[in-house]
Amino acid sequence: MLREFVEQKHYKFAAEAPDWKEAIRMSCESLEADGTIEANYKEDIVACVEKYGPYIVLMPNIAMPHSQEGAEGVHKTSIGFMKLDKPVSFDPEDPEKDAQLFFTLASCNPEQHMNNMVRLSELLMNEEVVAALLKAETPEDLLEIQNQYLD
Repeated sequence: MLREFVEQKHYKFAAEAPDWKEAIRMSCESLEADGTIEANYKEDIVACVEKYGPYIVLMPNIAMPHSQEGAEGVHKTSIGFMKLDKPVSFDPEDPEKDAQLFFTLASCNPEQHMNNMVRLSELLMNEEVVAALLKAETPEDLLEIQNQYLD
């Protein structure tokens, strides 16, 4: 999966984001760049978080930005990866809602999407992989993590 992020150029490394809304927008950039999603999709995700709260923060340090199934402006089923050096807070009163690793989901094919979710879940259950991702700074680091822990 990490190799796919690199091959598809679906990754971004950044020092920080001014706030969670901008972090979501930044996490969509690589998907937007190749036409996987349109610009409106990132605003749909922001609107969902404003409406439902920080449901996209799955565990400390890990967010999975996504919108509803069948969201407009999604042309391919894919995942984008973003790592921030400095965590962004989704809830200032709950440090467990800070995130550094973003796995942004785009889905227009339910079967492919479910397969992506299973693979992503397996990746995130591996604590060594998550620890390595938190230290990653380049696409080459992603490939090294793939080779070391996942192949």
